[in-house]
Amino acid sequence: MKFTDGFWRIRDGVQIAYATELREVRSESKRFTGYAAVKKVTRRGDTLNAPLLTVDCFSPAEGVIGVRVTHHAGKVRPGPDFALTGEAGGAGSVRRDGTVTELTSGPLTLRLDGSGPFALTFHDADGRELTRAGAKSTAFATTGEGAHHVLSRLALGVGEQIYGMGERFTPFVKNGQTVDIWQADGGTSSEQAYKNVPFYLSSRGYGVFVNHPGAVSFEVGSESVGQVQFSVEDQSLEYYVVAGPTPKEVLTRYTALTGRPALPPAWSFGLWLSTSFTTSYDERTVTSFVDGMAERGIPLSVFHFDCFWMREYQWCDFQWDPDVFPDPDGMLARLKEKGLRISLWINPYIAQKSPLFDEAAALGHLVRRPNGDVWQWDLWQAGMGLVDFTSSDARAWFQSKLKPFLDQGVDCFKTDFGERVPTDVVWHDGSDPERMHNYYTQLYNRTVFELLEKERGQGEAVLFARSATAGGQQFPVHWGGDCWSSFEAMAESLRGGLSLSLSGFGFWSHDIGGFEGTPDPSVFKRWLAFGLLSSHSRLHGSSSYRVPWEFGDEAVDVARRFTLLKHRLMPYLYGAAVEAHRTGVPVMRPMVLEFPHDPACRPLDRQYMLGPDLLVAPVFSEDGEVEVYLPAGTWTHLLSGERVTGPAWRTEHHGYDSLPLYVREGAVLPLAGDDSRPDGDWLDAPVLLVHPSAAPDHTAEVTVPDGAGLPAATFRVRRDGDALRVTASGTDRPFTVRVPGGPEATGTGEVTVPLG
Repeated sequence: MKFTDGFWRIRDGVQIAYATELREVRSESKRFTGYAAVKKVTRRGDTLNAPLLTVDCFSPAEGVIGVRVTHHAGKVRPGPDFALTGEAGGAGSVRRDGTVTELTSGPLTLRLDGSGPFALTFHDADGRELTRAGAKSTAFATTGEGAHHVLSRLALGVGEQIYGMGERFTPFVKNGQTVDIWQADGGTSSEQAYKNVPFYLSSRGYGVFVNHPGAVSFEVGSESVGQVQFSVEDQSLEYYVVAGPTPKEVLTRYTALTGRPALPPAWSFGLWLSTSFTTSYDERTVTSFVDGMAERGIPLSVFHFDCFWMREYQWCDFQWDPDVFPDPDGMLARLKEKGLRISLWINPYIAQKSPLFDEAAALGHLVRRPNGDVWQWDLWQAGMGLVDFTSSDARAWFQSKLKPFLDQGVDCFKTDFGERVPTDVVWHDGSDPERMHNYYTQLYNRTVFELLEKERGQGEAVLFARSATAGGQQFPVHWGGDCWSSFEAMAESLRGGLSLSLSGFGFWSHDIGGFEGTPDPSVFKRWLAFGLLSSHSRLHGSSSYRVPWEFGDEAVDVARRFTLLKHRLMPYLYGAAVEAHRTGVPVMRPMVLEFPHDPACRPLDRQYMLGPDLLVAPVFSEDGEVEVYLPAGTWTHLLSGERVTGPAWRTEHHGYDSLPLYVREGAVLPLAGDDSRPDGDWLDAPVLLVHPSAAPDHTAEVTVPDGAGLPAATFRVRRDGDALRVTASGTDRPFTVRVPGGPEATGTGEVTVPLG
């Protein structure tokens, strides 16, 4: 929200009280509290009839410092609140020296100097100032409507760039934007977002998390051009500055605070195929799709039944439409015999025509208006109500409706919607409706994910979720929502995914070919390569099918080529998935995440790193022309073997069976010997694709995980003069070492490959 009218004036109807002068500091061993007057105090009378801001400074975990700015502390706080983890009793230590009070936590220090105007400065381990809340940067404001806001402004350094804030389809670098953290079902072509996360990452090596689950307004250099302003309509504002110094370290600390992604099962990385949304389908249609993929040599891992597996006007009644699917048990058994996993669409709404509506209403499981009426409207489904997940009984009831499908053979659920959450309601647990609007999705996805973990076991649970907020990364996977079938929508989807990845989310997908409309064959074929080089890959549309043969024989070839390639890459990709699970570093990585010191990488939003070593640049044109930037080093094209020395910008032309796909110098890429499935035996005749560094003493190591994410084998690569020596531990099975464009050798234990 903007409060000022240019640099000099305040907007009509707005009054702002800025923290101006520090009056007192009370300190403990690990935290301190400053009391700031909102005007200069020159005599005792100035302390009368004037507010005092309370500024609490503390550290919940090493490298994270929190600031809580409070005007009136007596406001009732009904919740909800983000579930954060940290050290018992807090971290860090306080030091006072004259007028200066410092809180140091790991490599991060917060300094408050009472000798001048009120200011909070944050410094790294070398004493470099990262950012500051200087003069007129800590305040509360009231508007003519009687609303009360608390705001803070943190300085933007020269050339500093800001990223994240959830899955946003606007420009990747957020400088100059107004970003409202408010869940909305707005597609992928507007400033609205399904996944709103009040966290941003700075190119200067720190992050900022605003600990408020409701509406948070960010002005990223869009009100005061040299500052990031964030505000909430509340009596207090709490934010955390998260140390780096690298972007990866920021994400590691941030996800330690808000939750790390669960590790999805290996089978979920294969190709998903959907019925599409409003298309006509029955078992015969489904079988024709599944058999058609097999006949064309395109391995399929998951089949998804979208909304109309249930009866019209009755979403959700959690009953197969008997007219369309008279034998669901038999059908699922037949699909399972083909080696498929099964996904079902659900949402958190209960339509009035559903037999479950009366049941849920009578049990008190639907959200109600203040007068006791069940909240209903006709958007999406006629007379739909909303399940109240703040009630433990309602959560158990919802899970009880899903469990029979797991018993029937269903493996996962697409948890659609969760954004259209009303604020004129009363929640079972008394939660504040405004704070619950964004947070609802966390309860919804957690309810379903916990059921899957309980029934299938840890490591076997996976969702296909659309909405999320901070902490939602714990319940993967999320997909990009409703996009159009165009190159522009393909590019905006990628921007959204890259922004989400810098918001703590390790896994992300999108609808290959676009959701709305029917893609031109050129769009579909280009999107296939992009989709199958994403962490998760799904063919899904709205009013038309997405089976590849609908788009020509060449589309079939492209789908087959990149599906098989992804299966070959699975030992590498699952290793990146394990890293995301353990550290919070995502599988799909913006270039700035891997190359933070290369200024050319900071704005790049049409290419990314897939794991640490594989650079992907999707083609967004029919003619195959694409620009790609390669950072310093030697890069080898995975498909053609071409070697390119960076840093370099290149304009390349690719057929539909190719795209810029480069392997980093020094990388060891483990490839599966079996490309028929994503979850095969990765130690059955694996190939180590070694891209040796020119350094004479170069060493590298790669670990191939098992299906549970545990180390199955480790391969150590050492350059010994004109030879590569590769030693295996954890396995005595044969493996092949291959140098692109050079020799290869197969053996067990230790394999030597000559170079040159």
